Amino acid sequence: MSSPEDRSKEAAARAAVGRVEPGMRVALGTGSTAARAIAALAERFPGAEQISCVASSRASEALALRHGLTVGPLREGDEFAVMIDGADEVAPDLDLTKGGGGALFREKLLARHTRELVIAVDPSKLVPRLGSRSAVPIEIVPFARPLLLARLRAAGLAPALRTTPEGGPWITDNGNEILDLRLPAERDPRAVDRELHDLTGVIETGLFLGLADRVIIGRPDGGVEERLAFRGRADVSSSRHPNP
Repeated sequence: MSSPEDRSKEAAARAAVGRVEPGMRVALGTGSTAARAIAALAERFPGAEQISCVASSRASEALALRHGLTVGPLREGDEFAVMIDGADEVAPDLDLTKGGGGALFREKLLARHTRELVIAVDPSKLVPRLGSRSAVPIEIVPFARPLLLARLRAAGLAPALRTTPEGGPWITDNGNEILDLRLPAERDPRAVDRELHDLTGVIETGLFLGLADRVIIGRPDGGVEERLAFRGRADVSSSRHPNP
């Protein structure tokens, strides 16, 4: 029997897929909820040519191909109608932390070239402030790691190298490493994001600020709540949809 969390993720993923129409170019996220969305997309669009996709990770690309979706590389001037992804944390203003699956650079790249970023989550991902539930990952150049560790410790961000079960560094699809940071409650995420981007050797951060257009929160009974934002603004509206 599936858990309440699994049922919530499934409800959110299926509702997110409802934003996709035939002929759209779609960006695919990475993670457990994004994987459910990929399966739901293939179910809704069984013809491989109905939509075209670009995936944010090798794992998502392989999964989408197994489900029969059309997946290809980025094109020059690419723009996506919809991106469907999950999140590690969702703040009240719909700012996010992402990157638990290690695909934060590609996810953010695709999100910035998408007209509507749809985030599907279960209720456990809702937080009062970013950093209160999950670490904030950053993707870094391996050569820079010793210097970055020292700088980040001095900044009070408690960096930890993400490792594999065997104990070695966890390597991204881009050949880089990930440091997981702790964001102190008193620190402003936007200021921290700027500070991190100023450090040579930091490729990207898992702070997705002002990027989400729609957050869909699934419930165990199959219903969902939708929260809408306007890019660059903190305005948020909310609606609930019962289990059909």
